[in-house]
Amino acid sequence: MFQETLGYFKHMTAIEMVDIALVLLIIFQMFRALRGSIAFNIFIGGLVIYVLWLLVKKLEMPLMSEMLDRLVSIGLIGLLVVFQPEIRKFLIVLGRRSPLGKNGFISRLFQANTLNKYIVEEDVIDEIANALKFFQEKKLGAIIVIAHSERFEFDTNTGNIINGTVSAKLLESIFSKSSPLHDGAVIIDRNNLIAAGIVLPISDSAELPSHIGLRHRSAVGASEHNDVLVIVVSEESGKLAIAYQGKLQIGVPIEEVKKEMYNAMTS
Repeated sequence: MFQETLGYFKHMTAIEMVDIALVLLIIFQMFRALRGSIAFNIFIGGLVIYVLWLLVKKLEMPLMSEMLDRLVSIGLIGLLVVFQPEIRKFLIVLGRRSPLGKNGFISRLFQANTLNKYIVEEDVIDEIANALKFFQEKKLGAIIVIAHSERFEFDTNTGNIINGTVSAKLLESIFSKSSPLHDGAVIIDRNNLIAAGIVLPISDSAELPSHIGLRHRSAVGASEHNDVLVIVVSEESGKLAIAYQGKLQIGVPIEEVKKEMYNAMTS
């Protein structure tokens, strides 16, 4: 059997080598993405059963082969059910991004921990978007700073260190009118809400409309000196605004804000 296996590898074509390499890459990425989660044990168990199924087929064991055939076919459906959230998010990202672009699926597939990053990005953006919709409905003012890179610096002594996972409920509690932190900004880096109640630098740009308030001027001020995307919810109108590189856009639709968040988090 060993000689037969060795002979198989000796006569492999380039396509077969690429096929094996891609399968190993996908397995490796799934291993890294699921490691430490409950689904990890299910993934390892399914992988063991599949390898055993291939071995039984190779050894021509008809009874075991029949049993594992049934188990594998049922198991595939079960895996689709178990991993449904991860698969859904992965397919959304795959469809949204250009395959060959800088942040495309093919280029990012070869980066470390890619699938896990896909899932984290989707979760964080969904949580922030849900919070923004809540603020709009309730006419709650808010200012959210999202790190575009590691090149940002704010005086966290003006607020409170949170170091918590980003969630809609956490953001809603911070910007509720009864919260002592609601007048400041929150800073988000990846999936971590670093601090809340932060005082941002106020822009003195003459290009800004005279009617905008301190939140919008603070958003522009923060984006002038740091590589960040700043999202503002107007307390008066409930409209969304974004500031980036010293430029302010007012009345931005939620879907456009989500796109900007994707750009900030994936660059």
